[in-house]
Amino acid sequence: MRDYEVVYVFRSALATEDIEARVEKYHERILSADGAEITAVENWGKRELAYPIDDQRNGVYVVAQFTAPSEVLTDFERALKLDEELLRHLVVLSE
Repeated sequence: MRDYEVVYVFRSALATEDIEARVEKYHERILSADGAEITAVENWGKRELAYPIDDQRNGVYVVAQFTAPSEVLTDFERALKLDEELLRHLVVLSE
């Protein structure tokens, strides 16, 4: 098991409930592994992007920390890439 941190950047037009539902769906993929757990989730809210992404100048940032085996990341990141409402994401090892 390793500790990870993920940053999601969603389109700013999404409602808060939609963002929470999407984050919950992503986290279910992580929790499908034995012993995996979500340790923290923070919604940073709407922020201006450093540069436009798909003609968007703002995004809603959500940061989460979790513990999971590395095998779960493949399926998790595939799901993130397929979501058109997610502008960017980054998964890193947390130390």
